[in-house]
Amino acid sequence: MKKQGLLREIIRCRTNYIMLSFWFIPFILFFLVPVLSAVVLSFTDFNMLEWPNFVGFANYEKLLLNDDLFLIALENTLTFAVITGPVGYLLSFVLAWMINDLGRRTRPILTLLFYAPVLSGSLYVVWMYIFSEDTYGLLNYFLLSLGAVQGPVYWLTDTAVNMIPVIVVLIWSSMGAGFLAFIAGFQSLNQELYEAAAIDGVRNRWQELWHITLPQMGPQLLIGAILSISSAFAVGGVCMAMTGFPSTDYSTYTLQMQLYDYAYVRYEMGYASAVAMVLFLIMIGAWQLINKGIRSISGE
Repeated sequence: MKKQGLLREIIRCRTNYIMLSFWFIPFILFFLVPVLSAVVLSFTDFNMLEWPNFVGFANYEKLLLNDDLFLIALENTLTFAVITGPVGYLLSFVLAWMINDLGRRTRPILTLLFYAPVLSGSLYVVWMYIFSEDTYGLLNYFLLSLGAVQGPVYWLTDTAVNMIPVIVVLIWSSMGAGFLAFIAGFQSLNQELYEAAAIDGVRNRWQELWHITLPQMGPQLLIGAILSISSAFAVGGVCMAMTGFPSTDYSTYTLQMQLYDYAYVRYEMGYASAVAMVLFLIMIGAWQLINKGIRSISGE
């Protein structure tokens, strides 16, 4: 009887289910199925030519105990994430906060200017010119003209400094959808609360920010955090484009680069899936910590 009642309810609300299917079917095909496939493949030896051979936890044992490159990649990934994630998140919020106070004509122009570089296909061309390792590189030319260095700095190959340009580009490119989410959040704030707060004794912008603005922007803060975590841990493309693949002494080698190496160079999809699962679990753990912090700030 319960099944018949459920079937009648589905038929009655078929229009709603049809509309949901346009989102739900792609979600299953392009997210849920790949994730579940990666979980299964992480316990196999699979070279994409032969049928997967179940090996249990052998991939994880090799990854955690016998792979020195994994430890290097993990350390570099966490370094990039700890620096670029919070800095990019705070920078996006502060710039959105400042732009929100400008006039209606100025605000859209500056929003476009800050977001346009993310849409540009020549993202690395400008930065490669700035950090070029010869005397014609913009930064090297500037430092040499000031007498700050005696010779050109090898920004992209010297292991002592090649993390710096990568971090700079990662922070700069983090001005993406999270920045737009913050802009939209500021536009939807209830202005009556600010008037009531002024009557109750709130006298400066910092008090307004902490007591009025942040509690109202819980959803936007969460969206920005999700996007920030995703970009902070999925570091690989910038490193490969700027410092090479692999970089000098694997100095900017990350988990995403290791995943790419085993999946598309060596075709060891089982081992690559194990790397992906470890990275996925790290991102979930970081998200849980940040989620608790944001909920406490927004009063949820």
